[in-house]
Amino acid sequence: MKSLTIQEINTIINGAVLGETAHTITGLEQIQKANSNQATFIGNRKYAAMWPDSKASLAIVNDIIDLEPGNNRVIIKVKNADLAMAKLLEVFAPPAPYFETDIHPTASIDASATIGEGSRVGAGCYVGKDVVIGKGVILYPNVTIFDETTIGDHTTVWSGTVIRERSVIGSHCIFHINVSIGADGFGYRPSDDGRGLIKIPHIGNVVIGNQVEIGANSCVDRGKFSSTILGDGCKIDNLVQIAHNCILGRSCIMAGSSGLAGSVTLGDGVMIGGSASIKDHTTIHSGATVGAGSGVMNDVAAGKTVLGYPATDSREMLKQWVALRKLTR
Repeated sequence: MKSLTIQEINTIINGAVLGETAHTITGLEQIQKANSNQATFIGNRKYAAMWPDSKASLAIVNDIIDLEPGNNRVIIKVKNADLAMAKLLEVFAPPAPYFETDIHPTASIDASATIGEGSRVGAGCYVGKDVVIGKGVILYPNVTIFDETTIGDHTTVWSGTVIRERSVIGSHCIFHINVSIGADGFGYRPSDDGRGLIKIPHIGNVVIGNQVEIGANSCVDRGKFSSTILGDGCKIDNLVQIAHNCILGRSCIMAGSSGLAGSVTLGDGVMIGGSASIKDHTTIHSGATVGAGSGVMNDVAAGKTVLGYPATDSREMLKQWVALRKLTR
């Protein structure tokens, strides 16, 4: 178990220390659940009222919040408590799952595949023909990488993930459990005789940039032709659907259960709230935000926030909701 003094913690987060304590810190916890050897975080004033009753001996606090440390307790004021928390979570993180050997004997690796220096391949993995895996890549047990896929350096792929053929994956990516990359897109047309549906082949691929993280059970479908593209730094939550031929710019965020229909384009820094749905062939320009549960039917201008179904300017939609509430009283 790691144990850090207040001084050692402050060396990491570089804040202003108020108060003293004899306790050392062995972990992190929510303010209501923390014990005397744990640190907690207060990034919002509504949690400040919980501090007097908390058993934590250390609170990392946004510097705009006025708070007294109390007896045998310490406050460290920082500019951003969330970022300070992220640094400490890295310090206190438990070790990753253990690999007894770099390449497990039950892994099936085609003779034509290339595995970079320092990469690890877990039990039951499949690596197909002409796959190229960079340096320091980790494939946890039961990952499948199909033919002609390329994976950049220091990417981590968790168990159950399937990456279909000809995918191009960047460096320092993280794919959580059961991610699907490169499945066929959803495309059908009525048959000429009207007696069924004809499947539209999808012969493109998926291209994912560097430092992209994709949450558990999320899906990125291959292009019908050309590529489905996720730009550098995109962060995708669990249970997200990204359909064929979508293009995401840099550092886009999609929250859980949101979805993009085919050929949607997101600019840089677009934020999609949970359970939001975006109509096919729609463009959401850079810096725009889509509120949770919204349904976007038309293009969204750069920097705009939209809300509701169908999604419209957030301020206008809130006015409509207020008006409807008054009408129903």
